[in-house]
Amino acid sequence: MPNAISTVDPKEIEHHSSLKNFWWNENGEVKPLHTFNPVRLEFVRKGLADIGFESRDPTLPLSGIKIADVGCGGGILTEYLARAGAQVTGIDAATELIDVAKEHVKLDPNISDRVTYFCTTIEEFSQNNEDSYDALIASEVVEHVADPELFLKECVKVVKPGGSIFVTTINKTLAAWLGAIIIVEYICKCVPCGTHQWSKFIAPEEIQHILDKYDCKTELIDGIFFNPLSYQWSFSSYKGIFYALHAVKQKKIDA
Repeated sequence: MPNAISTVDPKEIEHHSSLKNFWWNENGEVKPLHTFNPVRLEFVRKGLADIGFESRDPTLPLSGIKIADVGCGGGILTEYLARAGAQVTGIDAATELIDVAKEHVKLDPNISDRVTYFCTTIEEFSQNNEDSYDALIASEVVEHVADPELFLKECVKVVKPGGSIFVTTINKTLAAWLGAIIIVEYICKCVPCGTHQWSKFIAPEEIQHILDKYDCKTELIDGIFFNPLSYQWSFSSYKGIFYALHAVKQKKIDA
């Protein structure tokens, strides 16, 4: 989109694309994303249940749900959602990561027919997919985009009225700077140094305010705790570092 407003930060694309060869190494540079999957799935499952969704198959708790995974990278969460029964479309602006995702999903014929990938931006994707998805997930993405409000506005467009938006990201606090950058990146080296910039972190109240503008009601904000020694994630009452937000779209928004 030359000369147009974009949600894409080229430096972020370059940084994450540099990890393409390690994306599916569950003990490598993106190990935290792999270990985060159970908590992310539970947040989605519970959020949908709380607004009335009843799974038709307990072994596939997301069966019947059509999900957009925005900023999917190499498909770590996308595949996990598909294994839970969802029909998932993963989008990312990084060509190399989408190529990784497309190749990896071929290894599991049990889910390959439930996963579709596109290399695109959310502002491009929303043009042809308005009101198309039961749920949208932006997990560990908002803190990497160039324009968070535009990003969230375009995300809302993709979701059906009554559908859900799930966001996981990092709060803009001193504790988040210390925990998510100094400890996680520089001391424990759980992720490559330079992965996060404190200036791009965003408070849950700010995300809620943006979503309110586009007729989305926030249903729940949960704190999340990451143990950098065990790489394990869990829900927490403390929202000062990592958090998850669930909102529901109330009606169609204006373009």
